[in-house]
Amino acid sequence: MAKLTREQFIKAIAPTVVQVRVEGSPMYASLRIAQSILETGGVLHAWNNLGGIKVGSGKPNAYWHGEAIVKGTWEVVDGCSITTKSAFRTYKSLYHFYKDLDRLLEYPRYEPVRRAPSPEEQAVMLQSCGYATDPAYASKLISLIHRYRLKAYDAAALNVPARPPQGFEGSSVIPILYLGGVIGTGYLKEGTTWVPAQEIGGSLGATVNNCGVSAVTVNGKGLYSVQAGVLRLVKIRELADAVGIELEWDDKARVVMLG
Repeated sequence: MAKLTREQFIKAIAPTVVQVRVEGSPMYASLRIAQSILETGGVLHAWNNLGGIKVGSGKPNAYWHGEAIVKGTWEVVDGCSITTKSAFRTYKSLYHFYKDLDRLLEYPRYEPVRRAPSPEEQAVMLQSCGYATDPAYASKLISLIHRYRLKAYDAAALNVPARPPQGFEGSSVIPILYLGGVIGTGYLKEGTTWVPAQEIGGSLGATVNNCGVSAVTVNGKGLYSVQAGVLRLVKIRELADAVGIELEWDDKARVVMLG
């Protein structure tokens, strides 16, 4: 369990929230951050379920692999608040959770949520569609959006380039995760994922320097690189080796997981 200030919590989850929105999530980034705060109290747990998604009757998929944890919770039933225990889904990362939540929002009952033209209206629709039993759910979400000025992340999602850089046209954009959260994106081309050396290496605490036209050094180790527009890209596996960090390729979710 990670105890964070509210600002630290927002900073920790925002890159993942923005990336999922860039990928086409129907949920506004501001609302998603507000919901994560409300559902967790601003605490990051090892099970990475920031939205209270229960196991239910759902089947394992690319983002949820069937794992669960039984936790205490409270619900409002017939106007009365009751405490109970339920089985909640657990996830490999924040990214996996948010993508699984998007799958839930694909159900017909959540069509009003998907069609909502603003974060505030989306919060109202989320409650009216039965996502939560708390009668004050929407108002709490809206209050958090305004209190922490979360609409800035809606704007941020609009400014993230969704296309690969020059020289990597047609490649797949691959989220790069570290300790469960997105730290950037790479580009999958001919079976190899290339990443911006400065951005990803810096996020991993490495010292990265350009060295000539086609090489960079990462913690003093030379790596072959390619220029893609203004970016200097290296192979993610070589970068991970230079930093001394484990790498896992999740083929179903199509993400690179570090750490």
